Amino acid sequence: MDTDVIVIGAGPAGLTLAAELRLGGADVIVFEQRAERSRESRGIGFTARATEMFHQRGILERLENITTTRQGHFGGIPIDFGVLEGSHFGVRGAPQYKVEEMLEGRALELGVSLRRGHGFTGLTEGGDGVTATVRGPEGEREYSARFLVGCDGGRSTVRRLAGFEFAGSDATRAMYLADVRGCDIKPRMIGELLPNGMVMSAPLEQGYTRIIVCENGTPPDRGREVTFTQIADAWQRLTGDSIHHGETRWVSSFTDATRQATEYRRGRVLLAGDAAHIHLPAGGQGLSVGVQDAFNLGWKLAATVRGRAPEGLLDTYHAERHPVGARLLRNTLAQGVLNLAGRSVEPLRAVMAELVTIPAAARHLSGMVSGLDIGYPVGGPAPGAPAHPLLGGRLADRELELADGGSVRAARLLHPARGVLITADASGETARTAAGWSDRVDLVRVREFPAGPEEGGAVTESVLVRPDGYIAWTAPDGGGLDAALRRWFGEARQGPSGGHAPGPRQGLRAS
Repeated sequence: MDTDVIVIGAGPAGLTLAAELRLGGADVIVFEQRAERSRESRGIGFTARATEMFHQRGILERLENITTTRQGHFGGIPIDFGVLEGSHFGVRGAPQYKVEEMLEGRALELGVSLRRGHGFTGLTEGGDGVTATVRGPEGEREYSARFLVGCDGGRSTVRRLAGFEFAGSDATRAMYLADVRGCDIKPRMIGELLPNGMVMSAPLEQGYTRIIVCENGTPPDRGREVTFTQIADAWQRLTGDSIHHGETRWVSSFTDATRQATEYRRGRVLLAGDAAHIHLPAGGQGLSVGVQDAFNLGWKLAATVRGRAPEGLLDTYHAERHPVGARLLRNTLAQGVLNLAGRSVEPLRAVMAELVTIPAAARHLSGMVSGLDIGYPVGGPAPGAPAHPLLGGRLADRELELADGGSVRAARLLHPARGVLITADASGETARTAAGWSDRVDLVRVREFPAGPEEGGAVTESVLVRPDGYIAWTAPDGGGLDAALRRWFGEARQGPSGGHAPGPRQGLRAS
């Protein structure tokens, strides 16, 4: 084998996945068709949950001049995302090319082999691996690996050659995008509905403004190359303002095509990011869900190739992430109706505007778009028994007071991408149970597990956190710890040290 895993595509999902694989001990080669990193940016931010996950790896601070805001929207209807404790609509001021630059630097630091100017052209799958055919500067060559992951975008070659079904609906309309400067364009952060369409505008760096133009009646045409003149003409027809004199650095178009792979894994080939799902851009969810795919898959695939994974662990990638992708498609389709269907939906918009003033409705929509309400079926108590409200949900970043008197933020515990067992059990029984997994799971003893709004008043003594930041076991009301450890981290280590309780994580005093 040339490597453990081949990743096709060096966008946000592919670079995130490559880094996660390296953190898990897997060797990885990333092939990218583009010879140079693009400075084009379809996305200019990401959601609150993607923000948390970058923070859990200690890389969020590598992005400069980013901002967050509580004020967001659902289909152009304003929502205060602050109804969720500590939440925000997402990060702004982070063009996709800067996110890719950050993620590429991180991947290279971890030892990822990135091959630019190499286009993927074919694959064959055998009993114990995959062979990828790649055309590069030196011609065509074959590379072998245990697994191959397609992160090569909405027109994925991997998806097509591997025979994945891409179910959904075709595009019904085209929309335009441009980065412009030298024009006086007022911000329209959540979009402005006009008689014949909708426009959005958001300030970028270096005096540029991102504009999106959605003019009713613009048919999708994949073969047509969009020009700034076309975009400026449409802008003027909708707003009455001329931006023809502006300077542009990028123009593009997109559609409302909505599709999802019916399976995220076929044997030794997997999909993540836009290769697995395409949809109308809404609320920065595209990049965000793609990197969350990668965070979910990375530790599982690394454990699989390193021989540490329990039976069926890799299959949980599709089981957990496919429903998230399906929900993403539903919410972006709904937002498209609210934002792009014209005056016929004004009564619906009025009703939705009333509903979002109800805190429970606002929390539901905020959780959906931010990704903070994602939960997985991680197992737990016997059927019919009550489960702890944290079980299967994310670990929020909270201050933890350590048993030795120090303190640490919860997010910092996840920097190494290992499992973490946080416990206030003074008896030592929890630590003794987890002793055999100390090579995969870090033990952190705390004075108490601080209550937060996610618990709803429930007592929490201990939590087992997966490398992707989701809670796989709780005490009380989470079932047996040993069963949870085996389910997510495999069998206990055998050896002389297997019967000794692991010590607490070191170097955790700084908060």
